[in-house]
Parts: sequence; C-alpha cells; structure tokens
Amino acid sequence: MAEDPAIQYAASSDGYLAFQVLGTGPIDLLRIDDITMMSIDSIVDEPHRDRFDRCLASFARVIRFDRRGIGLSDGHSPAAPLTVEQAARDALAVLDAAGSRRAAVFGAHTPLMVAATCADRVTHVLMLNGFARIGRAPDYPWGPAPDELARWASQVPDPSASADVPDDLAMLVPSLAGDPQFRAHWARAGRRGTSPAVASAQTSMLFGSDLRSILPAIVAPTLLMHRPDNGFIAREHGQFLAQHLRDATYVELPGTDILYYGDDADAVLDEVEEFLTGSRKGAASERVLATVLFTDVVQSTEQLVDAGDRHWHILLDRHDAMVRTQLARFRGKEVSTAGDSFFAVFDSPASAIRCARAIIDDATELGIAVRTGIHTGECEVRGSDYSGIAVHIGARISALAGPGDVFVSSTVRDLVAGSGITFRDRGRHNLKGIPGEWEVLAVSSGA
Repeated sequence: MAEDPAIQYAASSDGYLAFQVLGTGPIDLLRIDDITMMSIDSIVDEPHRDRFDRCLASFARVIRFDRRGIGLSDGHSPAAPLTVEQAARDALAVLDAAGSRRAAVFGAHTPLMVAATCADRVTHVLMLNGFARIGRAPDYPWGPAPDELARWASQVPDPSASADVPDDLAMLVPSLAGDPQFRAHWARAGRRGTSPAVASAQTSMLFGSDLRSILPAIVAPTLLMHRPDNGFIAREHGQFLAQHLRDATYVELPGTDILYYGDDADAVLDEVEEFLTGSRKGAASERVLATVLFTDVVQSTEQLVDAGDRHWHILLDRHDAMVRTQLARFRGKEVSTAGDSFFAVFDSPASAIRCARAIIDDATELGIAVRTGIHTGECEVRGSDYSGIAVHIGARISALAGPGDVFVSSTVRDLVAGSGITFRDRGRHNLKGIPGEWEVLAVSSGA
C-alpha cells in the first residue's frame, strides 16, 4: 500500500471540496462516489477500495473527491440539500483545481449530469450499475416504489429504529458483507463520512433524482457496465440508458455487488481500461512473490519546527537521494514516494533488511530519524504499481516501528534463517484492516 496521496482543496461556489490525485497517466479520470458517503481519506485504510483506485491509476490520472457534505469537504444544511446540478458544478470545480481540461467521468448517476451540462469537458462516461432514476414510475416500471424509497431515506439516521431497513452492506457489497474487518471499516467510515441528517438528505436527493430528460444532451462515448445479479439495481436501468444515449456500449459483468471494488473488481478494471485506452492488460494482474519495504521519517513535523523550512527541505532532498542510492545498491525497486516516505520492493528479504539498516544509518548521519517495516508475500502487479494484502501488511508493520527500528513479519524471519540476521520479539499485533494477529519482530544484528 503506497502512502495516501495529499489532500488538496478546490474552491466551489460556496465552499471548498477536498480531492486527491493518483497516478500520472495520459487520461484524466474523475471518479465520483455518488452512492456511498465515505471520505476519501478512509480509502487507504481498506485494501479492496485502495487497490481499485491504484489499479485505475496504473493507466489513468485518477481524481477523486469528497462531495459537498461528505468527509473533508464543506457541508450543507440538511434543510437545503445538495442537488444533482450542484453536484455536477462541484465536480467541474474539482477538475479545474486539479488542472484537468478534459476528463472521463466514472460513477453511477452524477456523471450523466456532468456530461450533459459540460460536454466540452467530458471525454468519456463510465457507469457501473448506473441509472437515470432509481425508483419506479408509471412510465418507468423498474426499481422500488416511491413510498419504499422514502421510508428507507427517513430511516438512514437511525437504521436500528426499524427492522424493515435492509442491511446496506449486504445490499451494496454482498461479496464482502461476511468479512468482519470490512464490516468494521464500513461502519467506521460511514459514521465519519457525514452526519445522519445530511446522509438522509443526500439519500433522498439520490432517490428522487430523475435524469431521463437530459440523456439526449450527452454526446460522450459511454460505457454502461452492469451486474444483473445484484439485488437492487435491475439490468433494465442500464438497458434503458443504452437505448437513450447516442453512443453507448452496454456490458454485463459477473457478480452481485453494486459497488465497484468487491466481487470481481478486475472485470470492471479491464472494461474501463479497454474503453479508455483501447487495450487491456488482462483480467488478473500479474502476481509475484516480493519483499516490500516501507520507510518513513519519524516525527517529521517536530524536526521541521526545529530545523526551519529551508533547512528541512534541504535535508529531505538529501534524504531522498540517499534512499535512492541505497535502493540501487541493494537492488531494490522504488514503487512510490509521498512526502518523506518510500515504498520499495526487493527480490530478497535479506537484501531488504540490509538496505533498511543502511538507510537508517545514513539518515542518522543526516540528523534524521527513520523507521522501516518489511514483509514478504504475494503481490499483485499492474503496470508499475504493487498492491495486495502483502503490501498492506508491510505498511502496517512499518507504522508500528519507532526511530531506528527495522520491524519485520515472522515470514521474513523464517525466510532469512541461516543468514546470520537475528531478531527480537515485538509481540503479536492486530494490523488495521488485516485479519488475525501477526507476529512482529525487530532486526537486532547481522544485517
């Protein structure tokens, strides 16, 4: 898991919107999370959500943001809820702040409004389980009845108040509903995402929105992906869009999830990549056994205060050059860097340990304290990005380390047996987002 990208802010008509940019690909892709209400700063905490966006970023420059009223963006009054038109204007403000002149737009509903109102800014529209409206109407015989949708929206602030409210996780991502770690993340991120009143207001807006009248104004090529086995958004929603958009491709995918990152996410990624680039790398990313190394400057804020801005930036430049020198010396591959942190991979766990020790020693000479974490496991490789549970484990182990520490998993210890490297036990730990307890050790000598 690479470090979470920096939070930036876009000025909209009456407030600020938090956004992040991942990747440097030639295609800009604005991802709009228009069904759930979880902040972008919670994505890095959950491997499935994080992996999906980083895979997108292997072939596109991904821009994601918190909608108004969600997460780190400015709020709105529940009495004056956000409209789809305002949501579209906010999306364009984010594109402006991210320096994007034209972009593909990916979501389930709002991309239709963005594409209709600003055709010159939208290159492609991509939708998974998309819809022009969600509820049934006399001339639209699909979806729940209006009174059923109104009841669900009214019970969003306190789902426990009625036994009739469906389990939103089981409905939206059933493939992950039985995972206790994901369920805990879902509950935690949802509580932090927005207030109950705003959640109810935004749900009502989504349930009451009807964009059928604007479909003729959409000229961008549109990819309509649908999982017909999901239990809430029938395939007829997607087929309706395909019949009423002038340049639409309709594709049915396996799985039961409404959201993109759960069941068979690779099928979604492949369709998106081929639609945007003309080719796909394959349904499954390459899987390799690799040793991951994370390094991080400890107490950087305090050190910045002590050193002053100019001197600290000089130190960081020297630190970055030193880390890259040691990576080259020990045949490590830099995957990403963010601020004062590095993520690298190695073919050999012993080489990773020796590189970590060299980085710590050189950093000490610079007057900087560094901590490191190492794990070996199977990683998914898509483009130049490494992802998967093994990467998350390495990052979590690094976060446990202190200044000057090289923390490793028991897997690394077992693999370097006989090398002369010795370890001290640092106990068993629950790693955030990772099932089970993990034995953690500190390198003591021999590196």
